[in-house]
Amino acid sequence: MANAEHGGRTADALGATAVGAVQARVRVARLGLWLVAAILAVRQVAVVLSTPRGERLTDLETWVGPDGVLHVKGSLYDSTQFTGTPFGGLVLKPLTRAAEQALGWGWTFGTLLLVVALGLIAARALPQPVSRRTSLLAAPVAISLLMLSLPVRNTLYLGQTSIMPVLLVLLGCFAVRGERTSGVLIGVAAALQPTLLLFTPLLWFTGRRRAALSTGATFAACTLLAWAAMPGDSYTYWVHHMAGVGLGGRADDLANQSLHGALLRFGLTGPLEIALFLLLGAAVAVLALRRAVRYAHDGQLLLAVAVTGCAAIVVSPTAWQHQLLWVLLAVVGQVGRRTSDRYVWPVAIILVMTLPARMMVPDKVILHPLRADLVLLAAVVTAAVVPFLSRTSPYWQTPVPTRYADKVPSRFRHIPLVPFLRRVVSRPNLLFELLLIRVTYYAYAQIRLAAAGGSNSAGRVTAEEHGEEIHSVERALHIDIEYWANHAVVKVDWLRSFFDFYYESFHFGVPLAILAVLYWRRPTDYRWARTAIGFATVFALIGFWLYPLAPPRLMPGLGFIDTVHGVQDFSQPDYGTLTELTNQYAAMPSLHFGWSLWCGIVIVMLAPRWWMKALGLLHPLFTVTAIVVTGNHWVLDAVGGAAVVGAGFGVTYLFQGPRAKVVTAQAEKVSSDSPAPVRDRTPS
Repeated sequence: MANAEHGGRTADALGATAVGAVQARVRVARLGLWLVAAILAVRQVAVVLSTPRGERLTDLETWVGPDGVLHVKGSLYDSTQFTGTPFGGLVLKPLTRAAEQALGWGWTFGTLLLVVALGLIAARALPQPVSRRTSLLAAPVAISLLMLSLPVRNTLYLGQTSIMPVLLVLLGCFAVRGERTSGVLIGVAAALQPTLLLFTPLLWFTGRRRAALSTGATFAACTLLAWAAMPGDSYTYWVHHMAGVGLGGRADDLANQSLHGALLRFGLTGPLEIALFLLLGAAVAVLALRRAVRYAHDGQLLLAVAVTGCAAIVVSPTAWQHQLLWVLLAVVGQVGRRTSDRYVWPVAIILVMTLPARMMVPDKVILHPLRADLVLLAAVVTAAVVPFLSRTSPYWQTPVPTRYADKVPSRFRHIPLVPFLRRVVSRPNLLFELLLIRVTYYAYAQIRLAAAGGSNSAGRVTAEEHGEEIHSVERALHIDIEYWANHAVVKVDWLRSFFDFYYESFHFGVPLAILAVLYWRRPTDYRWARTAIGFATVFALIGFWLYPLAPPRLMPGLGFIDTVHGVQDFSQPDYGTLTELTNQYAAMPSLHFGWSLWCGIVIVMLAPRWWMKALGLLHPLFTVTAIVVTGNHWVLDAVGGAAVVGAGFGVTYLFQGPRAKVVTAQAEKVSSDSPAPVRDRTPS
């Protein structure tokens, strides 16, 4: 008994030690996250206050500054600079007596406090159950995301009021007691932003009918108060401008992310546009409210609020960037049955709400509608499309686990990153992969441009000096075949046209096609191949940065013919350094050849037929010929491209070991024999 008692105490002590260690790590993590939130807050304030006067808080100055709209006799809407409701103007009127400098500081720090309050309330409103660790870390994470979001940054910079309606709604739904008080807060928010009246039916159909009536009564009282104090302005806003339509900037401006703005950008005008706007807006609002009511009954009231707020964005005549904060709240929704899918939706929302659309969507004509309406699309899919999981779903707490390939020998067990590079057997999430490819490509394009050395003659001189060096080395090695090949192909029209077409058309298409096939047919090999080309591209970017190089076609005096771009004017001092799309001196190493070689290696290693392998080798052969005969690369550029691809595969091998094998037959059998999960009852 003594031994048993002694052993029990030891186990208890070990358990207590383990729990204490976990709690200590959570405290450290929480402190670190609060430090990050504080740094972001300080940075945002510093950005605003360091901006020269006259360029910061411009909307606030337009309203309440010495010559602002609220000082001028006549209508608030004569200049179309004030876009708020008459009640909003009435609330802001007392601020016109504040000193300009004190108002700027007070407004900035006051907005900052509102953001902190918004993050704290959102963290407390997470759908239950949540772990203690999540509850402790949620507040600093929420505040940090808000600080990083484009709406908050825009609000702080312009001096806008758009955080207040969101905060009032969250206070009314989560912080105050009593339905009447809740309705009063939401009613005031609607008086500041009328489309928030959509929360009235949400309150009504979720059983909070006193709150719904109080919301409507408060909105009416605030609006009538403003009408009594400013009848002319109220008539202008509610009747002449039909609840603010046409105020502010042009409704078809890219900054207007409402459905009305999108239809105008598509070229629709007049009665047809109005009819479509009303019809589609009503459909989105009805569908969003039905979904929001279901999520509210499911215990996900914060998600219901986000869905309703996104519907308000869609149906609003104008939804400027600082009014789009509702989309960020949708990050609390859970999407996907698999463990590997759970992070896709929050990552997508965070990227959309923290990065400009030009970073998310390539600048291609076919993608311009998506690029122009990315946040609107996020609001629409949040309101009406995304199948968020119900808390009653069996996948809510226990998603389908990720299956991993057979273990392979690990080379660097002491490197903390290595355990996260395990290759899973299940297909990776498509949305996450597309986001990863897009953000990586944007970084690649920006680094290529930055590596140009500036669009000045100094960058050109350096690149041409490096071109002379490469040319000299090739002459010494007797591989300077560029001039001969270039002029030989120019003499044969069909051959010149073929290689020009090959150079321009297959650089991106073939690698993306191979990745698509691997994603669909060989998910394990997809991860291996994607990692290898990623490392190769990173190494190539280092080369662009360290060694800007003029290609043969941009070397004056050597007599090369630019078959793709035509005759060049070398008398222009800045020519070649930059174009609209790329850095012309990012030639060493050649990613044209590097990516094509990656394609050939992947096809040779994975293709099941010998003739497929042979066709795969033709692509790098045609590519290296095209880059040389068109005058776009030196032969040594291709050698550099081969080197970075080899390094990419090598680093992938070092981190991940040999290429993952197919899952064993026993694992497949276990998976096929496992019982099917209970049907998911997810509200739509």
